[in-house]
Amino acid sequence: MLVMRLVELLEEIPFYNASTSLEGIQIDSIEMDSRVNSPNSLFVCISGYTQDGHDFVDQAISNGAIAIIAEKPVKTNVPVIMVRDTARAMSMLAVRFYHNPTRKLPLIGVTGTNGKTTVTYLLETIFNHNKQKTGVIGTIQMKIGDETYPVNNTTPDSLSLQRFFSKMLHKEVDQAIMEVSSHALDMGRVHGCEFDVAIFTNLSQDHLDYHKDIDDYLRAKSLLFAQLGNTYAKHQPKFAVLNEDDPSSSVLKRSTAQNILTYSCKKEADVTAKDIRLDAGGTSFTLKTPVGDIEINSKLIGMFNVYNMLAASTAAIAKNIPLAVIKDALESITGVNGRFEPVDEKQNYAVIVDYAHTPDSLENVMQTIKEFAEGKVYVVVGCGGDRDRTKRPLMAGIALHYANRAIFTSDNPRTEDPAQILKDMTTDLSRNKADYDVISDRKEAIEHAIKLAQKDDIILIAGKGHETYQQIGLVKYDFDDREVARHAIKTKGI
Repeated sequence: MLVMRLVELLEEIPFYNASTSLEGIQIDSIEMDSRVNSPNSLFVCISGYTQDGHDFVDQAISNGAIAIIAEKPVKTNVPVIMVRDTARAMSMLAVRFYHNPTRKLPLIGVTGTNGKTTVTYLLETIFNHNKQKTGVIGTIQMKIGDETYPVNNTTPDSLSLQRFFSKMLHKEVDQAIMEVSSHALDMGRVHGCEFDVAIFTNLSQDHLDYHKDIDDYLRAKSLLFAQLGNTYAKHQPKFAVLNEDDPSSSVLKRSTAQNILTYSCKKEADVTAKDIRLDAGGTSFTLKTPVGDIEINSKLIGMFNVYNMLAASTAAIAKNIPLAVIKDALESITGVNGRFEPVDEKQNYAVIVDYAHTPDSLENVMQTIKEFAEGKVYVVVGCGGDRDRTKRPLMAGIALHYANRAIFTSDNPRTEDPAQILKDMTTDLSRNKADYDVISDRKEAIEHAIKLAQKDDIILIAGKGHETYQQIGLVKYDFDDREVARHAIKTKGI
């Protein structure tokens, strides 16, 4: 168990005011959740969107807090340390308390609108094939070796991150890999993380409920590359891995002082895919790199997965992974959880579940399906509540453009009225209403699509992918697109 004198811990913060003497106080943990029972803890008051930690000081103390970090006055009998910004202070304190784990632990960060989870999974497989133990933090879970732990955000808060990285070091992880969201970058959740490689996948419309416009979204993404640092160490070079085919990469190149490696399917770049061959069984291409060329025959389907494989391969090359290992790893992968994942009960039509929840990702998946579809294409899709409303008609338009029939339904409506979300999606549709159905209940929508399907048809169930819940109001209910589809297939019969 970690123990640190409070005055020693606070040396990380240059200016603060304490309500009383801090001598003799020892801290066993740092907490930001007042519900956590943690004796001898330091409680940090964080002001969130819906709750303010300053309102829960008494609960934190009853659960063991013996000192408080605050940015506004609180009434309590335990020592209060006042700082200007508690979130920023928490990052600094967490790094100090956990002895700066990413200074010892190599760390790859992956950012972009689409592909982050797949790229982290590909990298995990590549490093494992190179006999290296990995730790992965992402949308689905945190994973250390074969052990998994739940996460609440694509990128956890700064305190949880340092705790996770410390655990990875303790469990002798060789390489950490993390999805880094624009929210996390903008909110400073990755402050204190020392990245060795930063990967950019692509940029398209998403999260405009949070970011004021696409330029602000890109600015947030660029922080990862700026945070690679401004100095150089020969024994530990750092790299920005950029998608040369995405125009946003030009901004990211100017954002970093570090080495740049580019990848591309269309342009001259450091790493390229040539002679690309796509079909319903997988993808083949020649991987051309600064250290040689090699043939890749992957079971992953679609151009978007070619880009994902290029991103992962380029980062692996930056980390000196041999090409033969990269090839073996990529060719061993049959799929990624919730990403273009088939639901196969030996039926004579295809059902695919995918996380596609942005206009760009939905179009990528639909284009891929159309390339090998022999029968009709159906898509079940909705849009999340309390999120970017401007993408709703775009998603609906793309669904109708590529599918023979669309079934519009609820995604995670959260605190919005599902009927209003569906109205936002369909109000401006120019296509005949005979080409789509509106079924608010997601289970019924999936069952309806499966009832319609005939031999050689393809159903895409988009938007939730790996998620095993549906959030309605503030409650998360058990819901897995794959299991709902599986049950519907069995009920229908082959």
